[in-house]
Amino acid sequence: MSPVIVTRAISTVGPTLKAGLFALALGGFVLSAPHGAAAQVTAFKQAVAEAASASDPVAQFYRETGYTAIWTGSDDAARARRAALFRALGEAPMHGLPDRTSEINTLMDVLRTVQTTRDLGRAEVAMSRALVGYASDLQTGLLQPRQIDDGIVRKKHQPDFAAYLAGIRDQAPVAYLRSLAPQSAQYQALLREKMRLEVLQRAGGWGPQVAAKKLESGDSGPAVIALRNRLIAMGYLPRSAARRYDGALERAVQAFQSDHGLTSDGVAGGGTLAEINKPVSARLKSVLVAMERERWLTPERGTRHVLVNQTDFTAKIIDNGEVTFVTRSVIGKDNADRRSPEFSDEMEHMVINPSWYVPRSIVTKEYLPKLRNNPNAVGHIEITDSRGRKVNRATADFSKYTARTFPFAMRQPPSRKNALGLVKFMFPNKYNIYLHDTPQKSLFQREVRAFSHGCIRLAQPFEFAYALLARQTENPKDFFHRILNSGKETKVVLDQKVPVHIIYRTAFVTPKGQPEYRRDIYGRDAKVWAALERAGVVLPGVQG
Repeated sequence: MSPVIVTRAISTVGPTLKAGLFALALGGFVLSAPHGAAAQVTAFKQAVAEAASASDPVAQFYRETGYTAIWTGSDDAARARRAALFRALGEAPMHGLPDRTSEINTLMDVLRTVQTTRDLGRAEVAMSRALVGYASDLQTGLLQPRQIDDGIVRKKHQPDFAAYLAGIRDQAPVAYLRSLAPQSAQYQALLREKMRLEVLQRAGGWGPQVAAKKLESGDSGPAVIALRNRLIAMGYLPRSAARRYDGALERAVQAFQSDHGLTSDGVAGGGTLAEINKPVSARLKSVLVAMERERWLTPERGTRHVLVNQTDFTAKIIDNGEVTFVTRSVIGKDNADRRSPEFSDEMEHMVINPSWYVPRSIVTKEYLPKLRNNPNAVGHIEITDSRGRKVNRATADFSKYTARTFPFAMRQPPSRKNALGLVKFMFPNKYNIYLHDTPQKSLFQREVRAFSHGCIRLAQPFEFAYALLARQTENPKDFFHRILNSGKETKVVLDQKVPVHIIYRTAFVTPKGQPEYRRDIYGRDAKVWAALERAGVVLPGVQG
């Protein structure tokens, strides 16, 4: 129906509930058109156009739809949209977003004080802006990743404001607003974990911390009792009155260690106790950060994709939501210029028997200083000029070059001692990051595996290759080793490109529903949490 002068303000019934839900019964309008409907329609359109002028996507939507009202009609559909939006705004903290109580109150005041058609137009735009703001935060994230840390180079998918407005107009409003949250299994699992932790937080957490430096089998005393009680509260141990560090407690510690990326030796050393003593609030922060990070990821992950979680030191192949292959990984060292970045791309090919073309940063920062002192240093690396010709080290004077003027390239030919090992997996990107083999196999036994210059090293690169090739050759193992045994550098193109997602999650839920936590090795999650706090996100239980 056409908007006309509102002769009675919108009435609202029901209090604001502290639990974050709002019981709203927005009354209908008592309408009249003393100066003619056509004049009122024109005034409404002008008011909408003026109010939306500062928001181009909203203005464009109204221009393209003939300035048709979505929110301010007196029909049942408009009332349902208003009620659904207010309810969704009230539930924003459930998704780890800022509390929107003040925004709700402002909108309600705007609706209450409508006196003219122009007021009605401004109210219409205010409601639309509230929708697109909430929808974009919920669907694509509250923060801009690149503004938080240089290593978070992920590109968020762009929100579609017009689609949000068309969706609320054309679909059942409650169902549509619920559909805006990420529908991934991981996001839904994180949401459930958030709710579980909130209950624990309100109940007082996991009890007293364990005051000890190290506890192991055979120990007894107050610290062992505290450890026992804390593991019982966490669900790793059934209720028990045992006062000694017995086999049951050792197994519980091992299970905790496994779920937190620690060496599962059953000994509660300093690292294990530090994780056991973390409060519920710390885990809640990790979950809220993980939910925000999940919003940054494109919903189109790929029916087959590679997932590298840096904090978990693993690389996985995911097929239709199922983990079909997993291997340990090594990531970039925790130095400013070596940390592995977070981004997504597509794997296009692998190179068997690869050469290592040494990145310029390594050439100038690590190798050039050595060559200045000794021209025969790093002798396993070839030095070539701009035409690809080998440089004679005996006659070259490397001392006269600086990092800026060094004119040569460096390459390590294929071999079992090659820095890339015997195979590399390429998804060409401007960060020069890829997955590869390594001759340094012992590093995969470490608990914290951050040693590389930024690329991702795989513990089982051959098996990873077999899994990728299985879709395009009948005997992937024979195919791979036939090329490998030739010793020749060979590029193998994948028939279907495979999306690669390099992520950073200190909280995640396994496919079996088990919540797991990892350490914030690069300190990025601390930065994300600080940014969320600045944006208005608070821990549940604190905001009340």
